[in-house]
Amino acid sequence: IEFIRSYYFNKLELTRFSSSVGKFVGFTEQGVRNAAAWNNNPSILSNMKAQKEVYCLNHVPGYYRAA
Repeated sequence: IEFIRSYYFNKLELTRFSSSVGKFVGFTEQGVRNAAAWNNNPSILSNMKAQKEVYCLNHVPGYYRAA
Protein backbone atom coordinates (compact mmCIF):
# COMPACT_ATOMS: atom_id res chain seq x y z
CA ILE A 1 0.00 0.00 0.00
CA GLU A 2 1.33 3.41 -0.94
CA PHE A 3 0.07 6.83 0.16
CA ILE A 4 0.53 9.59 -2.44
CA ARG A 5 -0.42 13.24 -2.04
CA SER A 6 0.12 15.48 -5.06
CA TYR A 7 -0.17 19.25 -5.32
CA TYR A 8 -1.32 20.73 -8.64
CA PHE A 9 -1.69 24.21 -10.12
CA ASN A 10 -3.29 24.74 -13.54
CA LYS A 11 -3.28 20.96 -14.17
CA LEU A 12 0.51 20.86 -13.63
CA GLU A 13 1.87 18.69 -10.84
CA LEU A 14 4.14 20.80 -8.66
CA THR A 15 5.00 18.54 -5.74
CA ARG A 16 4.31 14.96 -4.65
CA PHE A 17 4.72 13.07 -1.38
CA SER A 18 5.00 9.31 -1.71
CA SER A 19 5.11 7.05 1.34
CA SER A 20 7.46 4.66 -0.49
CA VAL A 21 9.99 7.48 -1.05
CA GLY A 22 9.33 9.06 2.35
CA LYS A 23 9.81 12.66 1.24
CA PHE A 24 8.45 15.35 -1.05
CA VAL A 25 9.64 15.54 -4.65
CA GLY A 26 9.28 18.69 -6.74
CA PHE A 27 8.61 18.69 -10.48
CA THR A 28 8.74 22.42 -11.24
CA GLU A 29 10.92 25.26 -9.99
CA GLN A 30 8.32 26.28 -7.41
CA GLY A 31 7.66 22.63 -6.53
CA VAL A 32 11.34 21.99 -5.85
CA ARG A 33 11.45 24.97 -3.48
CA ASN A 34 8.31 23.79 -1.67
CA ALA A 35 9.64 20.23 -1.45
CA ALA A 36 12.94 21.43 0.01
CA ALA A 37 11.17 23.52 2.64
CA TRP A 38 8.73 20.72 3.57
CA ASN A 39 11.48 18.08 3.68
CA ASN A 40 13.43 20.22 6.16
CA ASN A 41 10.45 20.39 8.53
CA PRO A 42 10.31 17.17 10.60
CA SER A 43 6.73 17.77 11.78
CA ILE A 44 5.41 17.93 8.20
CA LEU A 45 7.32 14.79 7.21
CA SER A 46 6.16 12.81 10.23
CA ASN A 47 2.57 13.93 9.60
CA MET A 48 2.68 12.79 5.98
CA LYS A 49 4.30 9.46 6.90
CA ALA A 50 1.56 8.86 9.47
CA GLN A 51 -1.15 9.48 6.85
CA LYS A 52 -0.48 6.04 5.35
CA GLU A 53 -1.49 4.38 8.61
CA VAL A 54 -4.31 6.81 9.35
CA TYR A 55 -5.95 6.71 5.95
CA CYS A 56 -4.79 3.74 3.89
CA LEU A 57 -4.49 0.96 6.45
CA ASN A 58 -7.87 1.79 8.03
CA HIS A 59 -9.83 2.01 4.76
CA VAL A 60 -8.33 -0.71 2.56
CA PRO A 61 -9.89 -3.72 4.36
CA GLY A 62 -13.36 -2.27 3.80
CA TYR A 63 -12.72 -1.81 0.09
CA TYR A 64 -11.43 -5.37 -0.31
CA ARG A 65 -14.52 -6.80 1.42
CA ALA A 66 -16.79 -4.79 -0.89
CA ALA A 67 -14.99 -6.06 -3.98
